[in-house]
Amino acid sequence: MSKDPLLEEVLRKKNDLIDLLVKMVEIPTVSPSGDNYLGYVSFMNDYFRERGFSVEIIDVPQEFVDKNVPPEGRGKKRVILLARVGSNKNIVLHFNGHYDVVPGGPGWTVTEPFKPLIKGDRIYGRGTTDMKGGIASAIVAMEIIGKYAEKEDFGVEIALVPDEEIGGLTGTGYLVSRGAVRSRYVVIVEPSGIDRIYIGHKGSVWGRVIVKGKTAHGSTPWLGVNAFEKTIELVYEIMRRIIPELNKKKSKYEYDLPEGNIPTLTLGGYLKGGEKTNQVPGEVIFSFDRRVIVEENAEEVWRELREEISKVAKEKNIDVEITLEQISQPVLTDSNSKIIKALERSGEEVLGKPLKKIVCIGGLDMRFYAEKKYEVATYGPGALGTAHAPDEYVEISDLVKASQVYIRLIQNLFRGYV
Repeated sequence: MSKDPLLEEVLRKKNDLIDLLVKMVEIPTVSPSGDNYLGYVSFMNDYFRERGFSVEIIDVPQEFVDKNVPPEGRGKKRVILLARVGSNKNIVLHFNGHYDVVPGGPGWTVTEPFKPLIKGDRIYGRGTTDMKGGIASAIVAMEIIGKYAEKEDFGVEIALVPDEEIGGLTGTGYLVSRGAVRSRYVVIVEPSGIDRIYIGHKGSVWGRVIVKGKTAHGSTPWLGVNAFEKTIELVYEIMRRIIPELNKKKSKYEYDLPEGNIPTLTLGGYLKGGEKTNQVPGEVIFSFDRRVIVEENAEEVWRELREEISKVAKEKNIDVEITLEQISQPVLTDSNSKIIKALERSGEEVLGKPLKKIVCIGGLDMRFYAEKKYEVATYGPGALGTAHAPDEYVEISDLVKASQVYIRLIQNLFRGYV
């Protein structure tokens, strides 16, 4: 492939890319508390306007926010920023990136979570991989292609959204429901890895099982019903009867990890029980996290799981209440769709090798776009296995390559080379 001056420009702007990512990571936009969201959006608003982007700010209604975030995040504003470059008449691609990050957490050895450190080809810091690195790469690609886009009368946009880490309803979910997306083609810049495309992701069913007993004094346990003992009995039967059946189901698609192609059921991520040593616990609550492969339907999974747990409880004379916390459908994009083919072509042209098409074992904001029939894929830089972990980092060379792939993708979509 002959040298493309736009791709070469990414190399010249490498330091600008690094600087942008460092400044973004220094703003601790922590979810679910919603810390520093407005400060981040203010910084990015100034950044875009100084470079000639048009900017649209969308305030998410506080009533909607408070209904859909955990208690520690209520009362804090959520803001979506939409930035566009080139002409607004023909937006050929919509980028999406979430600016919230998980808490820094313990165990860091290289630097502190929100004090980014450059060491060799790596930038360390919370959010470098998940996913401010992808945001920085997309923004630099848009900066470089801006004059070309304006001349050719097309545009590109990026949505910076909050709260993906807590389900995305108050970020991408609200954005899509507003009809604010101006392109049919969407790329979420989550860390798929530089040589891989996420063509979909697993769904999930989260809920809680409330096991009811009867409180009594520890000296007279026969006067009570021990909810903890009942919980042990119930969980044992779930592990013995329900989980082995899930292990028999296998998806035909390739996932991040080979173990990821089966549905899973995790118990006890949230656990609440007795409050005093000399008291028979009258209630125990434990969570379940059922991950849904792309061949399954999340609504059917929820109904079946509720029926199966209820059946076990009835057989064992255990009084339970089963509640749903959240549900999300899995997503699978057609491998022959225009966005996937354009990404495949663009990646191979830049990297010199085909991109691997896989399914993400976690959940992504792809589902909100898929539900509204947008063509959506996920592609972005990131060091696999470091998201949410101590010493999270991204490789600078991958940031550069991702930015080049994004530029070529925009070109290919505009020219119709797919």
